[in-house]
Amino acid sequence: MVKVEPNFVTAVPGLTEISIDLRALDAKVLKKMLTDAQRVANKAAKKHLVEVTWSPLLHITPRLFDETLMKFVRASVKEICGSAPELPSGPLHDAAEMAAVVPTAMVFAMSSPGISHTRLEDTPIPALDKSIQSFLRTVDRTLAHYAPQA
Repeated sequence: MVKVEPNFVTAVPGLTEISIDLRALDAKVLKKMLTDAQRVANKAAKKHLVEVTWSPLLHITPRLFDETLMKFVRASVKEICGSAPELPSGPLHDAAEMAAVVPTAMVFAMSSPGISHTRLEDTPIPALDKSIQSFLRTVDRTLAHYAPQA
């Protein structure tokens, strides 16, 4: 996100706010990303004789999903779709919060036209069907693994 003031086409901004969203599954990598961004911003600010300040809006420690459940998801998605590309999920999913409490994993559905979290997002029925089938196979594998055998 970039916000400039004054927000007028012929005016040189006197203030610019830029928001960046840094994501990584490894806390050390995330910290390095932030350090690198700050270093580059400070270098640019010095070069252009401007001031830069940082105000963190939100910090969420990366939470990894359960490896056993992820193995089940991978196998299920491969059976249904032929391949199982992995998409590291960012913060704020309910599943990320639950991962701190119970074994957790996620199955994503493909968005068309390849974007998400906008009014253009759509999941075609065939992609939704594949995701549901993959999820159900994952549930079956999980139950077979964790449920007591009668």
